[in-house]
Amino acid sequence: MPGGRLTQRDRNRIAAGLSEGLSYAEIARRLGRPTSTISREVHRNGGPGGYRPEQAHRATERRARRSTPAVLPAGGGPYGPAGDTEAEAVAVAVRMGLQRMTARVLIRLLITEDGRLTAAELARGLKVSPASVSTAVGYLIEQGLIRRERDPRRRRDVYVMDDDMWYHTVVRSAHQTLEAAEMTRRAAEDIGPDTPVGRRLTTGAHFLERISLDTLASAERWRDLLP
Repeated sequence: MPGGRLTQRDRNRIAAGLSEGLSYAEIARRLGRPTSTISREVHRNGGPGGYRPEQAHRATERRARRSTPAVLPAGGGPYGPAGDTEAEAVAVAVRMGLQRMTARVLIRLLITEDGRLTAAELARGLKVSPASVSTAVGYLIEQGLIRRERDPRRRRDVYVMDDDMWYHTVVRSAHQTLEAAEMTRRAAEDIGPDTPVGRRLTTGAHFLERISLDTLASAERWRDLLP
């Protein structure tokens, strides 16, 4: 899959695909890009009926030069000023088990308009050392929360979060729960399924299995909600 930002040629091909009535998925296939990239590009730049490739390219270049969070409104969200909103989101991520530095990197990528930042941009925006960013992005990549791409234009790595992250995070967690269910079932068999401990473990394994299978089925059922 090609890395880096969309080029002017890519945007011209997107516009041509829209004029032909192609789906986002088909346009993405032709460009070798994730469907979410095409959907986000179109909806950010006028929608299917108003997409103009030249205007979209200029707007993206302006955003790239700024490299600042653009989703949060200047007047703030439900928690007050924009900075408070980001801080609250970081606090939630910490309560869910992330280290604070890792949570800060994740939330900064989440609220950046195109979900793409280099390590230098993250370090500068968060006012932390490059080493802190490196540790955080390494963990987030390992967990499947973000991915790393090579930006050929700037000749450096860029860290990316897109809409597919939600789906893959849920699926990964469900598979981990399935593994825990299987391990619990094996432990019950080793101990003896007819013993008090074995019965307790068997019940727990069945619960974990059903929850994880239901989660996987639900993730597939509602995946189309993501662009």
